[in-house]
Amino acid sequence: MVKAIINGTEVCVENGTTILNAALSAGIKIPTLCYLENINEIGACRVCIVEIEGMQKLIASCNTILEDGMVIYTNSPKVRKARKNIVSLILSQHDCECATCVRSGNCALQAVANDLGILQIPYKKELKEPEWPKSFPIIRNASKCVKCMRCIQVCDKIQGMHIWDIEGTGGWTDVDVSGHRKIKESECTVCGQCVTHCPVGALRERDDTAKVFKALSDPDTVTVVQVAPAVRTAWAEYWGLDEKTATPGRLVSAIKQLGFDYVFDTDFSADLTVMEEASEFIERLKHKENYTFPLFTSCCPGWVKFIKTQYPDMIGQLSTAKSPQQMFGAVAKSYFAQKVGIDPHKIFCVSVMPCTAKKAEIDLPGMNSACGDPDVDVALTTRELVRMLRADNVKVEELPEEDFFSPLGTASGAGVIFGASGGVAEAALRSAYYLITGKNPDPDAFKSVRGIQGWKEATFEIGDLKVRTAVASGLGNVRKLIEALRNGEVSYDFVEMMACPGGCAGGGGQPIKLNHEEAKQRGDILYMLDAGSRLRFSHENPNLKQMYKEFFKHPLSEKSHELLHIEQE
Repeated sequence: MVKAIINGTEVCVENGTTILNAALSAGIKIPTLCYLENINEIGACRVCIVEIEGMQKLIASCNTILEDGMVIYTNSPKVRKARKNIVSLILSQHDCECATCVRSGNCALQAVANDLGILQIPYKKELKEPEWPKSFPIIRNASKCVKCMRCIQVCDKIQGMHIWDIEGTGGWTDVDVSGHRKIKESECTVCGQCVTHCPVGALRERDDTAKVFKALSDPDTVTVVQVAPAVRTAWAEYWGLDEKTATPGRLVSAIKQLGFDYVFDTDFSADLTVMEEASEFIERLKHKENYTFPLFTSCCPGWVKFIKTQYPDMIGQLSTAKSPQQMFGAVAKSYFAQKVGIDPHKIFCVSVMPCTAKKAEIDLPGMNSACGDPDVDVALTTRELVRMLRADNVKVEELPEEDFFSPLGTASGAGVIFGASGGVAEAALRSAYYLITGKNPDPDAFKSVRGIQGWKEATFEIGDLKVRTAVASGLGNVRKLIEALRNGEVSYDFVEMMACPGGCAGGGGQPIKLNHEEAKQRGDILYMLDAGSRLRFSHENPNLKQMYKEFFKHPLSEKSHELLHIEQE
C-alpha cells in the first residue's frame, strides 16, 4: 500500500494504482477525454493533468503511478490554466456546432469545456473538411475528431479488426481508415463499438429517422415496426427510468405515439429463429457425416461479416437461418400481409435494433424474399428511436402500458434472452431438448452459458447425446475461439457468436454511457424478464404454432426455406 495527499485528503491505495484511480477512490474526479480503462491509458489528450508538489512539470494522471508521499493538486491555478489552454486548443480543431450534433448533452469535450468556463476560443479555428460516404451505416466526421485514439484501441484490442489508424505527424496527425483505404474497401463489420466508445460526435450511425417520419406521414403506407429484445433494456435510459417503469408495455405505448400502425415484437421472430435453427442443428446431428462441426449461429450480422472476410472457408458452418430481424420482415410481408389482407408492397417495415450492423444487413442480397421489396425497409438503432420520441415530445414516463400487437407480438422468455450473450444458445438448446426427447427440460438447465465472459463453454446431455457448446462475444474473443478450433485445441457441436462484447445488450446502437459498460446490467434485465415469463420455450409460443399450422407447416419446410433461410456464401 502507498499513501499520498490529494487535494488535502490522505489517500491509501494499493501499489501500482494510477493517480487518476487513487483520486477517484477518494471521491475526487479528474476530468478525462481520451482515457479508457485498460484500453487507452496513453495520456494523449493531457486533459487529466495534475500538479505534484516539488515537480515543475504537470503530468497526466491516467498513466502515472501514485508514489508514497506524493502531494498532489488536481485543480490548482496552474492546473486550471494549463487544462483550459489544452481544451481550447482541442476546440480550435473541433467542429463546435453542438446544436446539430447527436452527442450534444452527452459529449465529454462539451462537458469539460463547460466545466472550465470556456466561453470563447482564443486560437484560430482549423477544421478538416469531412469526406465520407453518406450511405455507409457508420458516419465519421473528421472535423469533430479529437484524436483521442479510443476508436483505434477498441477496434484493435477488443474487436481485433484494426480498421482505424493514425496517419500523419505533428499538426497533421489524424485518424482515418487504416492502410490508406476507403471504409467500403475495409473489412469493417459495422459493429459500432468505435461509435459507443467515441467521447464526441466524430462517429455516429447513419441517421434514418427522416425516412421513417416520411413513411409515418403517408396515409397510403402501412407502417409496421418490430422491437428487438435488447432495446427494452436501454430505451428509457435517456429519461433515467428504472426497469420497473421502463417496461416493454410502456415502450409499446411510446412507439404507438409516433403513429405506427402495428407494433410487433422481434422476440416473436427470435422464437421462430429458435425453431428453425434448432431443427437445423438436429438435422445436422442426424447426418453428422455430411457436415463440419460446430454449427455457428447466424443471428449477428457483424459476426457473419467477420467470418466471411476473415475465415471464408468456414462459411458452410454458419446456420442458414436468417436473423430474427430478417425473419420478421419476411413474415410481415407474407404471412401477416395475407392474414390481414394488406398489399405487402404497401407495408413499410421498420426494425428498432441495438445494433448498427443491422443497417447493413437489410441491404444484403437475398433479404427481399417475401414480395421482392426489401423485407425490412429501415433499421433504426435504439438511439434513433430515442431521438424520434424526443422530437415528438413523447412524455414516456406518463404513458400507460400496452401490449404488443398480435399475431406477431406473442413471445417466450427464450426469445427475450436473445439480447444477452449466451441467450441464443440457451434458447435453441431448450427447444432442441424438446425436439429430441419429446419433453421440456428445466428452463434454466442451460444457464451455465450465461454471463459476459468473452468465451464460455459447457457440455449438456440431451437424451443420449452430449452437446458440446461454446459462446463468444466480442470479435477479439471470436477470433481466439476460431483459431483454437482450427488448431484442434477445442471441439464443439454448437457455437453462438456475437460481435459486440456482452451480446446485443452491449450493441453498437445502444445508448452511450461514456466509460460505463452496461452489457451486464442490461443482460440481467433480460434474464429477469425471462424468469417472470409465462412462456419460457419457443416451441410453446401459441401464435408461432398457429403460424406453422397455417403457413409454414413445419420447421425446415419448403416455405420456410424460401422465406426464413439463406444460402451462406
